[in-house]
Amino acid sequence: MVCEDNDIKEPVIPVNNPTFHLVLGILCAVSGILKLLSPIKGVIIFGDLLPAAAGIIAGFMLLYGVNRQNLTIEAKGLDRIGTNLLVFRKQIGRILLLISVLHFVLAEVPLF
Repeated sequence: MVCEDNDIKEPVIPVNNPTFHLVLGILCAVSGILKLLSPIKGVIIFGDLLPAAAGIIAGFMLLYGVNRQNLTIEAKGLDRIGTNLLVFRKQIGRILLLISVLHFVLAEVPLF
């Protein structure tokens, strides 16, 4: 069986598309901020606090990764944080994935 060029399809999720990263980063950051602003019953770390912080971090990483070439202002602190996050993006991604699994399994369990 010969594979022709017409048989090759585009991936369903455009993971290398900067527009996809921009939209996903905005959604992650906004949902994390809104989750922090929502009222919380008690202190639920795995159900509320860690997923919200993970969403904000993931959104910042995606937005900074897309826009780092287009930055025109000098923001040394922001640039240092963004660069450090992008250097360790695989490790941070694994931590964020672990937080999402913990959130799924231990959503209503308080830490104390």
